[in-house]
Amino acid sequence: MKQEELQAIASQLKHPTGEKGIEMANMMHETNINMTRHSVHNLNISAGNAILELGHGNAGHAAFIFEQAENLKYYGLEMSELMFREARQINRNFVSQKQAFFSVYDGNTIPFEAASFDKIFTVNTIYFWQKPEELLSEIYRVLKPNGNFCLTFAEESFMKTLPFTQFEFELYSTEKAQELIKKTAFKIIYTETQTEKVKSKTGELVDRAFTTFVLEK
Repeated sequence: MKQEELQAIASQLKHPTGEKGIEMANMMHETNINMTRHSVHNLNISAGNAILELGHGNAGHAAFIFEQAENLKYYGLEMSELMFREARQINRNFVSQKQAFFSVYDGNTIPFEAASFDKIFTVNTIYFWQKPEELLSEIYRVLKPNGNFCLTFAEESFMKTLPFTQFEFELYSTEKAQELIKKTAFKIIYTETQTEKVKSKTGELVDRAFTTFVLEK
């Protein structure tokens, strides 16, 4: 692939737009679903929780979240206007029932009051954080005391095998993520690395290592 094509893929993964963006979102939903479910399970959601997700893509997984417990409220934040619209469309029933709420944000400032959420999670977004320490502080601010934040990402060892990650991506190993978290007020209560089989662009199955951190306020 030419450099421009690789750069275009990186750009769409960071901020999906246009028809290609919808295709990319569908593909991301499929390839990330196992990581997303793993993240959700690790949150230990209970009845009445308010849950925030950063970078939800098309949010095709929202129904799975609502299966975890009763009377949940799910809030999704996206930098991509297209993904905001797609997520609202896919989850229109939850939106109309005032169970799911979607908003567009700038990727740095979380537009909610302090101590608004019981649980927060994000999957495969850390590579695109412009100011990682500041965003983690924002997540800490909007989390309730003793609330949990689940951070899930594919390991640097796997990500650097993908040619497009040389553009727009900041890759993380478990150790590098740990160093970042140590600069914040969060407590690390659990860390797990798993390997799963995912389909590559050429259709072969490859091993992808991913890590989940469960943090507590």
